[in-house]
Amino acid sequence: MAVLNRVILPASLFALFLASPAYAQNNSVSTVKVAAARPQLAITKSRTKMPVGKIKVTQNAAYETQGAPAPTGKSKDNGWSFEPHGRLMLDGGFIDAPASTGVDDGFAHEVRRARLGAAGDIPGGFGYKVELGFVNKIGEVFDADLSYTTGPVEIIVGQHNSFQSLEELTSSLHTSFIERAAFTDAFDLRRKLGVSATYSKDALLIQGGFFTDNIEDTADDNRGVDIRAVYMPKTGATQWHIGGSFHYNDLGQPDATVRYRQRPLVHFTEKRFLDTRRIAAQSETSLGVETAVVRGRFHAAAEGYWQFVDVTSTANDPGFFGGSVEAGVFLTKDSRTYKKGKFDRVKPNAPLGKGGIGSVQFNVRYDHLDLNDAGILGGKQAGYFASLIWKPTAYTLLLVNYGRLHYTDAAIPAVDGDTNYDVDVLGVRAQVDF
Repeated sequence: MAVLNRVILPASLFALFLASPAYAQNNSVSTVKVAAARPQLAITKSRTKMPVGKIKVTQNAAYETQGAPAPTGKSKDNGWSFEPHGRLMLDGGFIDAPASTGVDDGFAHEVRRARLGAAGDIPGGFGYKVELGFVNKIGEVFDADLSYTTGPVEIIVGQHNSFQSLEELTSSLHTSFIERAAFTDAFDLRRKLGVSATYSKDALLIQGGFFTDNIEDTADDNRGVDIRAVYMPKTGATQWHIGGSFHYNDLGQPDATVRYRQRPLVHFTEKRFLDTRRIAAQSETSLGVETAVVRGRFHAAAEGYWQFVDVTSTANDPGFFGGSVEAGVFLTKDSRTYKKGKFDRVKPNAPLGKGGIGSVQFNVRYDHLDLNDAGILGGKQAGYFASLIWKPTAYTLLLVNYGRLHYTDAAIPAVDGDTNYDVDVLGVRAQVDF
């Protein structure tokens, strides 16, 4: 419409001027010529009054309220819709480990995530989602699923998140620290191929599904089931979250193994100070509990996760544990968003450029992981973290995260054999998505 106003409207005014009596008199334009020009003039004037509905541009409500210049690109026609999305996360920072461990620490950086995808509707109550990554491998598949919704029930077929942990199901765009709690990576919680159903009505959420393995590992014979239930009432201005989950995975092969290990908070290092090494196993059984509360500027969350392994070499099966406790407060007049059993996007009330500075949030966390049991020494972690998050707008973010991790029975010993020591980590992230 802006193009029409800049081009057609001036042309119309110019035509009007040419057709005016004064101009006609001054330039000896005959009445006949003016009359002949009027039909074309009427057509030009009608085009300048073309209704906005003829040229459709759809913008996300969040952009409209914040005055962001870019449309979402979402289009919809006859029940079909197409909405592209993407994210870019750039990480950097420092790791300081005892020199006697021989760990190559210091400054490091990486493109943590670079993804493009699309989601939309299909006539008949169906939907789709596809998302590809472009960091570790070009075109790595993260999401690829088809969904069907009827009333409070949604059925999904394809590669999607299995139902384990509030922290894991919350998008990496909306977590309160640079990485999720240690147990989510250590126990390999990730997207898998499968079929699932979700029931969501009022304050009740029930999720369950049958899954195989990640789309990159389709040659495996893994077969598993996930169940998660959440009670999420809201009392006044307070949002509550109480949930639990169950997971069982049959590895399906006589020579199958599992391995649990974890980096020191940040992802831009390949060093794992916790590592069980390979364990011959037949199956995994997991139990998780989760709780959270959001009220005004304040939020808190806690999780516990038990991972039991049915090993093939002995009757003494190991059980490992991970968990975290966190709390956060906004220094601006903002609040953490909660939606359908997980945390969602924070939208600053006063974004940068619209009378404010965006949102500023401070968080602290204790992150525990214990990979010692039944003769297996994978090590223990006690992590003490703090983060400061600045969101100038709903779709941009800068984060600073400090962590001090105390290790017991670390997988990387010092020269003198010491496996009990501390590691300091500083991580910084710049993030944008659409």
